[in-house]
Amino acid sequence: MTSSRIPDAHPMRTYVVRKDDTLSGIAESELGAQDRWRELFDANRDVLDDPDALHAGQVLQLPAA
Repeated sequence: MTSSRIPDAHPMRTYVVRKDDTLSGIAESELGAQDRWRELFDANRDVLDDPDALHAGQVLQLPAA
């Protein structure tokens, strides 16, 4: 028996935080609107406790654009 995997229609994208990044800035550049920062925060609750405490090198999951 052969099993085949169907690829996800929308594969999860990631973003590596850089020095001085903010969630609203990342949301604007990657999701198209600053006000989508809350979606970005909610999608990364496992690595973010505070939306104002980003650290360079963190890998964030980007919600669907």
